[in-house]
Amino acid sequence: MEIRRSAGILLPVYALPSAYGIGSLGREARTFVKFLRDAGQTWWQVLPVGPVGAGNSPYSSESTFAGNPLLIDLELLAEDGLLTKVDLAAARMPQAPLVDYPAVKAVREKLLRKAFQAGYQRDKAQVEAFTEGNPWVKNYALYKAAKERFGNVSWQDWPDKDLRDFRPGAVEQYRTELAEEIRYHTYIQYVFFQQWAELKTCANELGVSIIGDLPIYVSMDSADVWSERKEFLLDSEGSPAKVAGVPPDYFSEEGQLWGNPLYDWTAMKADGFGWWIRRVEGAVKLFDAIRLDHFRAFESYWAVPAGEKTAKNGAWEKGPGMDLLRVLTGWFYQTTYIAEDLGILTDGVHQLREESGLPGMRVLEFAFSDPSNSYLPHNYPAHCVCYTGTHDNDTAAGWYAHAGKAEKAFADQYLGIKDVDNAQNALLRAGQGSVAQLFVAQLQDYLGLGSEARTNVPGVAEGNWRWRLLPGQVTDALAEDIRAMTHTYGRC
Repeated sequence: MEIRRSAGILLPVYALPSAYGIGSLGREARTFVKFLRDAGQTWWQVLPVGPVGAGNSPYSSESTFAGNPLLIDLELLAEDGLLTKVDLAAARMPQAPLVDYPAVKAVREKLLRKAFQAGYQRDKAQVEAFTEGNPWVKNYALYKAAKERFGNVSWQDWPDKDLRDFRPGAVEQYRTELAEEIRYHTYIQYVFFQQWAELKTCANELGVSIIGDLPIYVSMDSADVWSERKEFLLDSEGSPAKVAGVPPDYFSEEGQLWGNPLYDWTAMKADGFGWWIRRVEGAVKLFDAIRLDHFRAFESYWAVPAGEKTAKNGAWEKGPGMDLLRVLTGWFYQTTYIAEDLGILTDGVHQLREESGLPGMRVLEFAFSDPSNSYLPHNYPAHCVCYTGTHDNDTAAGWYAHAGKAEKAFADQYLGIKDVDNAQNALLRAGQGSVAQLFVAQLQDYLGLGSEARTNVPGVAEGNWRWRLLPGQVTDALAEDIRAMTHTYGRC
């Protein structure tokens, strides 16, 4: 589906302000959607909303299908009669600009279990209908229950080899043994998707569509790999010979060793890419548009021998190309896709994006080297999405503060920057005024925030995915300013 000329804002759900330590799907999310409408924005881009894994990264999830329980809104649970005002009072945390994940998880776990005890029998029919419509939840809930039974170690280290190998007899045995815990995790997913559906309806009714991110890979320690091992390149013990990553680039001199298992593209193609069809079907329930993360891996991907300490010693291997993209765009022809075509690009990657018809990405923070740079607005095709920076980049103000002398001089000349205080504003105006169909900025850029508000530093394992808004930072005056700029450049 074609994107008309429009604008949007990138903000993770967890970064919303909240009295409970982390952003959620309730009142603050609805308030932000209204802010987007008032600011003339058509799109809200979010990060993946699955259960977070290592380093609290949304790109390292225990499931490609499940929702993150930490995003469930406690006040909505109280309105539904599942929690009390006393519960809410006990869950309150001091307003802080960073998420304290251990503290949030400890409080949230207790209250979600209380909500389950209060609501499961009452909602049993709806939960069963949800399970019927989302078959993945049975294996995900069993995976979570078994993981807790075995001390939260990776499924590869579970003591019962038959369960580890997902043998039917062992699977059914544990479904019986762990039935209550399975019901709990199933119910929590039911609640998440119920709250998400209500938020999405609210956003769509206000004229705001949601862009979601579909990570290219899934985590090794996930329900997906455990229960569908045949889709991945693993040996008989469930171990990979090669893992995912990217070679050295502008983010990291040693590359990025992600460690995810690689797909068995031959097996996937043989069954018509059924796993990917189910995966995108799940994403379509959540989002109005899907950003295909690490698009270049659909053409060729970097495979690193297992056991390597860095991603330097990998090799490019051929991806599924149009065989997969043709299936996805054919099955979900009404879905809007965005190709995250960043990184080390080749003629083959450009050809694949052009053949697929998907809009690619242009990042302004990568632009200021020389007039031929493809990320400069005068070199854009109209069929693209322009960003000041993505979640992996610094904020606009932080980028300018740390730019090299030559880069800064060229940016000053190109953007007409007279002083550091208007650098991020100049970058925003360049993106808004470009021919790109869609312009997206991090909210931090409209707020003029520096590197302290950065979302993620690629290649750094800890300390990311924590920045969040404080009450009062998003105002009516800010909405008016953004709307004026967006209207000036014909994006309202």
